[in-house]
Amino acid sequence: MSTLTHATHAIIGEPEVVEDTSTGSVQAQHIENTAAWKQLKDAAIAIRALQIKDGSIPEVADHEKAKQLVGAITAGIRALSPAFPHDAEYLAASVADFDRWADEGFGVPDFLDSLVAFQPQQHRVDGIRHLVVFPMYTQNGSSDRLVEALIVETIWPEFIADLEAGDYGNKLFVSLRLVDFTPGYDTNSAVLFPETVAMREIPSFTWGAIFQDREAARYRRVVRAATEITNLELPERAAAMLDDQQMAEKTFVMWDIIHDRTHMRGDLPFDPFMIKQRMPFFLYSLEEMRCDMTAFRESVRIERAFDARIAAGEKLTETEQEMHDYAHLVQYAVIFDRIFRFAITGNRTRNYDAVGGQLLFAWLHQRGVLHWTDTALAFDWDNVPDAVVALGDAIDDLYWHSIDRPKVAHWLAAYELVRGTLTPHPASQWARGLSDEILAGAPKGYTDAVMDDEFPLSMFFETLDKKMKPVIESTVGIRGTDD
Repeated sequence: MSTLTHATHAIIGEPEVVEDTSTGSVQAQHIENTAAWKQLKDAAIAIRALQIKDGSIPEVADHEKAKQLVGAITAGIRALSPAFPHDAEYLAASVADFDRWADEGFGVPDFLDSLVAFQPQQHRVDGIRHLVVFPMYTQNGSSDRLVEALIVETIWPEFIADLEAGDYGNKLFVSLRLVDFTPGYDTNSAVLFPETVAMREIPSFTWGAIFQDREAARYRRVVRAATEITNLELPERAAAMLDDQQMAEKTFVMWDIIHDRTHMRGDLPFDPFMIKQRMPFFLYSLEEMRCDMTAFRESVRIERAFDARIAAGEKLTETEQEMHDYAHLVQYAVIFDRIFRFAITGNRTRNYDAVGGQLLFAWLHQRGVLHWTDTALAFDWDNVPDAVVALGDAIDDLYWHSIDRPKVAHWLAAYELVRGTLTPHPASQWARGLSDEILAGAPKGYTDAVMDDEFPLSMFFETLDKKMKPVIESTVGIRGTDD
C-alpha cells in the first residue's frame, strides 16, 4: 500500500497512542513509535507532493485527496495532543488552521494563529517534548513552504538554566533535539525559526530554536575525520567530546546561547545582520564571527573566573563545576567547527560561513599559534585563547568605528580587515580598488562587484575539502543517535 493510500484510509477513527496504565494519561516519551504519529507523518509526506512552492495546492482535481490527508493530519494531532498538555492551545489552533486551509480551497496556507499560540520558550525544561506541524520552508533544507511535522525534545541542563538566569539572559533561545521529522529536515537544516512558517502577516517573534543534537552529531563526525586526515593530536577533553554525544550537545547549547544573544548586543551598525544578501557577503562572515568570538571570549572569562576561585581554595558547586568544564569545551568547539566544517561546507557562491572558518584558521596561523608542519596540524594551546580573543577585538573595533562611518565606508573597512588575513581572488575588483564609477554610485554597485568566491580556499583547504567531502556529505539529515 502506498504512503498516500495508507494515510487516506488511516483517518477512519482515532489512532491509538501510548498510555501510562498507572494514570491513564498519554505519554510523550516514545510517541514517535505510535500509530498516531505514523499516520500524521505519512499524511504530511503525502500532502507535500500536492503542494507547490508557496504551499498552496492549485490543482482542483487534488483537493478531495488533500482534504482526506488534512483529515489524517488533524486526527493525528488530536490523538497525540494529550501527550503535550503544555502545547494544548497551539495544537488546537493547528487543527483549526488546517481545517480552514481545506475549507478555503487550499490557497497559500496561513498558520499565523497556530504560530502565535506556539511558545516553546515558555517551557525550557530538560526533556520536555513538542509536536510541531506547520507548512514551512527549512533553512539549509527546502525553500518550498511544504507541510513539515516534527517531534522535538528540549535540551536544557541545569547549568544552562543558571547561565541564562545570570549574565547571559536570552529569553528567546530554545535548544532542541530532533526525535523524528518529515523530509524538510532530512537535510542540513538545524534550526526551527518562526519566520519560515507560511502566514498572512509577520508577528513579533518570541523564540528561535536550534537543534543542538544535529550540530553536535555532525561536529563529532567531521572533527573525528579531520583530525585523522591532518594528524592532529587532540587534547584529552577535546577527544572525549568526540566520543560523547550528550557532552557535545551541552557544549553547543552553551556556545549557541551566548552566540545568539550577541547578534543585537554591542556597538553595532543599525542592521548588522540581514537574512537576505543585500550587503557584500563578507559582512555576514564578520557578524557570525563576532558572535562566535564573543562566545569564545566569554567562555574564556568564565573558565578563568572559576579557575581563580579554585586557586583561592574555594570548592565549586556541582553546577558551577559543570559550567567551568563546558566553558573549556566551547573553546574547542568554536575552533574546530569553524575550521573543519564551516570552512569547507557548501558551495563557493557567497559562502559567508566558509569565509569565517577560513579567516579564523589563517588568523591563528599567522599569529603562530596554529602550525601546519610535516603534514601535521598542531596548536599552541596555551596561547590560542588570547589569539582568538584578539580576532574578536578586531571585529569589535571595526563595529565601534562603523557608527561614525557611512555604510559603504564601513564596507570598505570591513574588506580591509578580512583581506589583511585572507588573500582575495587575483581578479577581484575590490582587491585592485573599485572604480570611481562604483565608488560614486549606489551601494548595489559595490555588492555587485564582489566575486562569488572573493576569498578562495587556500591550498590547505583545497586539499582538505577533497578528502573531507564524503564525510561532510554524510552528515545530511544526521541526528544525535546516528553516531
